[in-house]
Amino acid sequence: MMQVLLIEDEQLAADKIEHYLKKYNSDYHVVAHLKSIENAVSWLKEHQQNIDLIFMDIQLQDGLSFEIFGQVEVNKPVIFTTAFDEYAIDAFKANGIDYILKPITFTALSTALRKYEGLRAQFSNISVIEEVIKDIENTKFKERFLVKLGNHIHSVKTDQIDLFYAEGRTAYLVTHQSKRYIVDYRLEDLGKLLNPSSFFRVNRSFILNINGIRDVMIYSNHRLKIKTKATIDSEIVVSREKVAAFKKWFEGE
Repeated sequence: MMQVLLIEDEQLAADKIEHYLKKYNSDYHVVAHLKSIENAVSWLKEHQQNIDLIFMDIQLQDGLSFEIFGQVEVNKPVIFTTAFDEYAIDAFKANGIDYILKPITFTALSTALRKYEGLRAQFSNISVIEEVIKDIENTKFKERFLVKLGNHIHSVKTDQIDLFYAEGRTAYLVTHQSKRYIVDYRLEDLGKLLNPSSFFRVNRSFILNINGIRDVMIYSNHRLKIKTKATIDSEIVVSREKVAAFKKWFEGE
C-alpha cells in the first residue's frame, strides 16, 4: 500500500486527485488531506515517517507551500500541483519529481506516478526538491490585466487594483479609483496568478489587495469585517476559517 499525503486547499482539486489515484492503482491511499501550511507542518513533524509520497499545491490558504520546507525537514518525494505553466519545469521533471498543471488530468497524474515509481530510490535526497523550490520561488506573478471598455481594451497594472470579486460566474476587478472592469478569470485562477504577499482571498467572493484595505473590524462569530479604499456596494467579511490566516497575512508573517 502506497501512503499519500495530500496538501491542497481546493476541495474539488483534492477530490479529483484522490479519484485519479484510485483509478490509477488501488494501492495508492490518501492518509491525510491538509489545507494549510500550519496544519501541514504540524502533521509532517509527527507523521512523515508513515507516508511514501506528497502531492502539494503551491499556493495554500495561508501562503506559499514553500514555507513548509523552512519549518520542517521534508524527506519524502513531492509532486507539485499548480496553475503556473513554466518555471524550471524541465529541471523538475529531469530529476523524477513531477509538476502537474491545473486543471489536473488523469493522463498527467498517471505520468507523474510512473516517473515516481521508476525513480523511487532517488527520492531520499531532498536537495533536488530544494533546488527546484528555489527556482520556482523566483516566479513572477501577473503584473497587468487586459480589460474591455466598450470597443476599447485597457491594460490595468496589478498594483492599481484594490480588489477582485465575483458575481455569479463573472469576476470583476476594482481599481483604486473605484472603476470596475470584467476580467476573464475565475477567482480560483486569480488566486494562483496574484502575489500572495499582496493579495488574499478572504471568502468565496473576494480577493483583496493589502494596500486597498481601509479598515478591519471585529465582527460577529469571531469573524472580521473589512472596508476597502475603493467604493463598492457589497459587505466584505472574512470567512471564519480564514481569519487566522488573514491575520498572519495582514501582519506580514
